[in-house]
Amino acid sequence: MKKYIALFILLAGLSSCEKDDFCTQNPVTPNLVLRFYDKDNTNDLKNAEHLSVISEGKTDSLFTNRTTDSIAIPLNSLSQKTVYTLKMNDVDGNVANNQTATLTIEYKPEEDYVSRSCGFRIIFENVTLDHTGWIDSLSTKEIPLIDNQASSHVQVFH
Repeated sequence: MKKYIALFILLAGLSSCEKDDFCTQNPVTPNLVLRFYDKDNTNDLKNAEHLSVISEGKTDSLFTNRTTDSIAIPLNSLSQKTVYTLKMNDVDGNVANNQTATLTIEYKPEEDYVSRSCGFRIIFENVTLDHTGWIDSLSTKEIPLIDNQASSHVQVFH
């Protein structure tokens, strides 16, 4: 009888195990990817020198004094608008010579179910962009959907 009870407990214990479920997608919610290009030769990448990126209403920078030809910036999923100030100094690094630009991004955030382990992610629909300052132009002013960050979404000409 003891053998049957032990066998029953063993089988009941094995059958109640649940397969582990891990979220393997990273990042889940995509960032907006910008690539910087030369305004005079639109096929050539051009670094943004001494770049700092600050979100409206914040005092700390996303990037500080960075020289790069591309950045990925997050969009506020709790709002329908994100505004960034981009400070660049391609002359000498002196703060007095900083050039500023404003990038305004408007969108419709939508929840998208990924899986039980990952939960939901946010995708951004009907994205519109507007700019001022040292940014000469953008490759597009409208993006129908941002659901990944595998490649750049917008070319920034300066």
